[in-house]
Amino acid sequence: MPEAQACALRIICRGKNCTIAMRFVDTNILLYAVGAEERESEKQRVSLDLLASTDLALSVQVLQEFYSQATRPSRPGALRHDEAVAFVHSLQRFPVQAITPGVMHAAFGICERFRLSYWDSAILAAARACGCDTVYSEDMSDGQDYGGVRVINPFAGLISPGHASPS
Repeated sequence: MPEAQACALRIICRGKNCTIAMRFVDTNILLYAVGAEERESEKQRVSLDLLASTDLALSVQVLQEFYSQATRPSRPGALRHDEAVAFVHSLQRFPVQAITPGVMHAAFGICERFRLSYWDSAILAAARACGCDTVYSEDMSDGQDYGGVRVINPFAGLISPGHASPS
């Protein structure tokens, strides 16, 4: 089995300007990428485009949540165990943040400061531990900065099926 690479800062410098170029992906991005529902085809396209990037990071929590949700028997188009495991293995090309006591304690602080669920706080803490300044998720407030980590909903501009386009 391939061992996931640990998160490490990736710094890109152009002249004297240097930036950290890591973005963190939440579980819902992975679930849409393997989704089978026609009504979610635009979200699937956006998710697959994101996963084609090379500057992403994830956490063990995200991979665990993905496996649990993707193989749930009541899920439309549920994956078989071997399909879900193969997808998780393919994602290990990205840095994967371990669940550590430091990440857990950082999540406690985020939970208290921002009044988020522990699980959302753990996503933000893992992203910060990876050096990410962006988390792609539809589960937290789009555009919100949580102590230096900004959440972006990559689906915010999409039109849901059955809804009129915004004017």
